Amino acid sequence: MSCPRKFLALLLALAAISFARQKADWIVHARFVVTMDSQHRILNDGAIAIEGPRIVAVGTRRAIDHDFTAAQTLDKPDGLLLPGLIDTHTHAPMSLLRGIADDRRLDDWLENYIFPAEARNVSPEFIRWGTRLACLEMLLAGITTYTDMYYFEDVEAETAKQIGIRGVLGQSVIGFPAPDYKTWQAAIAGSERFIRRYIHDDLIVPAVAPHAIYTTPDDALIAAHNLSTKYKVPLLIHLAETSKERADSLQKRHLTPAQVLERLGVLNGRVVAAHSIWLDRNDLDVLKKHDTGVAHCPSSNMKLASGAAPVADMLKLGIHVGLGNDGFAGSNDSADLLREMDLAAKLQKVTRMDPTAISAEQAFEMATVGGARVLGMEKEIGSLEKGKQADFVTLSLNESRALPLYDVYSFLAYAAHSSDIEDVFVNGRQLVAGRRVLTIDRAEVFRQAGIYRERILATLKR
Repeated sequence: MSCPRKFLALLLALAAISFARQKADWIVHARFVVTMDSQHRILNDGAIAIEGPRIVAVGTRRAIDHDFTAAQTLDKPDGLLLPGLIDTHTHAPMSLLRGIADDRRLDDWLENYIFPAEARNVSPEFIRWGTRLACLEMLLAGITTYTDMYYFEDVEAETAKQIGIRGVLGQSVIGFPAPDYKTWQAAIAGSERFIRRYIHDDLIVPAVAPHAIYTTPDDALIAAHNLSTKYKVPLLIHLAETSKERADSLQKRHLTPAQVLERLGVLNGRVVAAHSIWLDRNDLDVLKKHDTGVAHCPSSNMKLASGAAPVADMLKLGIHVGLGNDGFAGSNDSADLLREMDLAAKLQKVTRMDPTAISAEQAFEMATVGGARVLGMEKEIGSLEKGKQADFVTLSLNESRALPLYDVYSFLAYAAHSSDIEDVFVNGRQLVAGRRVLTIDRAEVFRQAGIYRERILATLKR
């Protein structure tokens, strides 16, 4: 065979191989791929292929490159590829109230500072800019899904969707005039309109969020539950956050907060109970019986001296536990879910005087697929598996704290910083590239935050 013929045959062979490869939008390579699948596999020199909003393959770099060709590639030879982090409890727009009242007990903080400040300042535009500020911080911390309960939730949903982040967003229902609805009945009606608007959205999961048993009348709790079950959406609520909440409930009702919710039927369905600190064994059995998910917020619980949730006991019982940052004002001042992993593990160790109480791997699981289970979304998010939503982040190993790397989970739980996050994808769309958020005008958010600071300070002086 002549040289031209050999060359032509080679070209035809290469073309045949190329033709046989599947097309993808993205191929992402990394030194390690932390899958958090059922076997918790960590792939050395791994890769994933993305087509549209979903993962179409997970494997070694060699296998993915053999089977797929992509319009765009991202190479992280000195990085980790992780499932996107999942925040199971926060109040994102409160980012604009960060730092106005610290070092106080929860009841004092709420009644004398936060509720008055919200009454004077919270508006649709406040929600819009507070959400942008919070999402800027959350994305840079590797959070791809966040769970919120606040006011004007339709405005927050519009803003989050424009940014591209995934949100489980709960319209608050509370027993006194709120910034958006002046009665709980109006809040229930508004919640239903919000749910109907977003029930089939690809990024926003609408929810209803009765605040707590001590701020929301029983009739409102029941109405919120009825709404949740009617539309099969999550119900978000604070539960047993303080010893005072438990003591008051026992004194007035002769029932614990968990028993109150069970007696009212509120725990039947898809419920996320934030904090869940002051629970006895019977209460834990109640949560397990109803498959209630728990959002554990260690920073908040420590800062407010609320206590330490019995997370190790919950996990042993098979209760689903995720991590939450809680509010950006007073209870926590950061969106750093990596820090919450560290604190979640260490808080259990020190309160139980047992260094084996929670492992690094368990802490990372709570921030990813464990959080997805809490939200009832484990079939869609929380791990890197074929068919799941393409929500993932890359994390740099180019810092001294990553060396020498003996155990990936240990590094993630105890050494990694949110500043190590480099790239963030949600629904197959890149939102952060090289620590630059692509969908938020950072300079304008900073400018608006300064404007709101002056406005809020002025109202606090009244």
